Amino acid sequence: MLKKLTYTLGLCAIITTMEAQTVKKEVKEYLPAKRGTVSDNYFGTTVTDPYRWLEDENSEETKAWVEEQNEKTAAFLSEIGSVKRVHNELKNMWNFEKYGNPFKEGKYYFFYKNDGLQNQSVLYVQEGLNGTPKVFLDPNKLNEKGTSALGSFEVSKNQKYAAYAVSDAGSDWQDIYVKEIETGKKLDDHIEYSKFSGVSWSGDDGFYYSGYDKPSNESQKFSAKTEFQKIFYHQIGTPQSKDRLVYEDKQHPLRYKGAGLSEDERFLILSLSEGTDGSELQFMDLKDGKQKQFKMLAPGFDHNHEFVDVVNGKLILYTNLNASNYRLVIVDPSNPDTKNWKNFVGEKSDKLEGISRVGDKFFCTYLHNASSKIDVYNLKGEFEQSIELPGIGTAAGFGGSAKDDHTFYTFSSFNKAPTIYKYDLNTNQSTLFKKPNVRIDLDSTVVEQRWYTSKDGTKVPMFLYYKKGTDLSNGDNPVFLYGYGGFNISLTPSFSVPMSYFVQQGGIYVLANIRGGSEFGENWHKAGMLEKKQNVFDDFISAAEFLIKEKITNKNKIAIHGRSNGGLLVGACMTQRPDLFKVCLPGVGVLDMLRYHKFTVGWGWAVEYGSSDKAEDFKYLYKYSPLHTIRKGTGYPATMITTADHDDRVVPAHSYKFAATLQSLNASNEPILIRIDTQAGHGAGKPTSKQIEEWADVMSFTMHHLKMR
Repeated sequence: MLKKLTYTLGLCAIITTMEAQTVKKEVKEYLPAKRGTVSDNYFGTTVTDPYRWLEDENSEETKAWVEEQNEKTAAFLSEIGSVKRVHNELKNMWNFEKYGNPFKEGKYYFFYKNDGLQNQSVLYVQEGLNGTPKVFLDPNKLNEKGTSALGSFEVSKNQKYAAYAVSDAGSDWQDIYVKEIETGKKLDDHIEYSKFSGVSWSGDDGFYYSGYDKPSNESQKFSAKTEFQKIFYHQIGTPQSKDRLVYEDKQHPLRYKGAGLSEDERFLILSLSEGTDGSELQFMDLKDGKQKQFKMLAPGFDHNHEFVDVVNGKLILYTNLNASNYRLVIVDPSNPDTKNWKNFVGEKSDKLEGISRVGDKFFCTYLHNASSKIDVYNLKGEFEQSIELPGIGTAAGFGGSAKDDHTFYTFSSFNKAPTIYKYDLNTNQSTLFKKPNVRIDLDSTVVEQRWYTSKDGTKVPMFLYYKKGTDLSNGDNPVFLYGYGGFNISLTPSFSVPMSYFVQQGGIYVLANIRGGSEFGENWHKAGMLEKKQNVFDDFISAAEFLIKEKITNKNKIAIHGRSNGGLLVGACMTQRPDLFKVCLPGVGVLDMLRYHKFTVGWGWAVEYGSSDKAEDFKYLYKYSPLHTIRKGTGYPATMITTADHDDRVVPAHSYKFAATLQSLNASNEPILIRIDTQAGHGAGKPTSKQIEEWADVMSFTMHHLKMR
């Protein structure tokens, strides 16, 4: 099954008018950051960068600024006075048992479980479905603050070993370790300096992984550009220094590289990409003694391709070549040219979002108007049936092997907590396996979908989540509007404690399925990338205008939020239409569009955004770059920027410079704050305690300005 990252959201709380006046006075008296004199010339255009010094996260000046900003934000929130209460209410709602889909490996079943408030979910193992669970890996014991998180986890072919990745403080860097499954003994095997890598076992002997050379400057590994990823093979019982180099490419230092074996261990598939979009597949038939080099399977990099499985010696690929909504093709490895590809499951009107094989079935996850739909096919590519889901929402899972006769999947929606079902391949029936006992009255809420018209006439859907009985025509409902709009990532209805909290307080959560995502296939994605990125911002702005036009809310009751590429979305919309929103929450955002590609893996986003190194790209990037469109004399909405000191995906310098510039030029009395988390990264693996703390702050700030409760 194709995997995507998801993010939870939320907000809350309020204070008195007198307290608000006190806080605003304190913010206005706050001294702005010092301005430097750095400037760059882009094709005849001089662009100043007065806060370039904030890009050095290790300098004493930057550390002092970060400490000062956090003190300022803490003082503001202290004046609000509701953070502790909101924190306790959130903590109570968060405190319920959470289970992950079980996954079967031979006689063993593994599953993740969180008792409620554990910082990290614990991995359990048991023999058979009715066996007694025992702890296999508890990441909470790796670090007392809960900032060490488990990443990829893969069991060897004969279930002797398990390899697992650990990341610290939210970093993308990970270390790989190995344990014996039967005894739980941890081996001496230890892989360092791996990033964006899975593990693919060859029997019980060893595994393939992607890694980098040791950074030349360890202190700058969280911001320096990451280059020359390689493929290695690690033999169990040997040191990393003895790992065999399987593949490298000295001519293309910025390509991502991954490798994996087919389940039958016959084909080694090499996956290459030059960024976040577009891929190339090559393969090696390990049973063909004459083949010494990888052969082309799916040429790059104009389309996306992914290897799925092998059926009767033929390769099944997931691809958008000649299929904007994606399709499955069957390829003869002896004659793999694309002109010889044949449809296995052809393109449909709904976007094929994911695919997995279990037993003699293929489970195809489609998106129908941004909601999951599951179709089951046999090994001939023939449709068998659709799985009836509980409603509008998100279905995920369907993992397993070709030997299994059952699988598991989870269904969730805004008002349905993640519920696990077991699917029997023999009877084609789903049965309830595990249902959580949440401390939220979800039955009192409603989820509906509406469509609105964007600036250029494009029809765009949005989901509304609110309490039953809410007057949707009073023109005064508090709204939390969320979007992403990029990187071929779809947003579907899924459960979140923070957004449910906001709804329980009388707010309306709105998710806009704007262009740039994959909700309606590759055409929808391409309509919001490169020189067409403005469509994404227009879609989001139009969503807010629609909510006002329909008298659901007004401009003084709208908060907007997005993370990462969604942080760019919020930054661009608040600088283009500062009059339209009351609260803006750009999280870990890409905010400097002229220099993003100079840090860590930012270079990989050039296929999505373009690059300021090119004259034509510079023109449109400079036009919408949030950092560069802040104008002196303009009054901006109440803003809380969030980032983290160990974010090596979108380095915190983006947020630092954006905050400093806003604080310097803002003409309104609204606060411009930045919250900088410590020992945390881009979001993945963030401890529960830190999630609750952050959302308590964000909710209190937001609900105060929306005058809720």
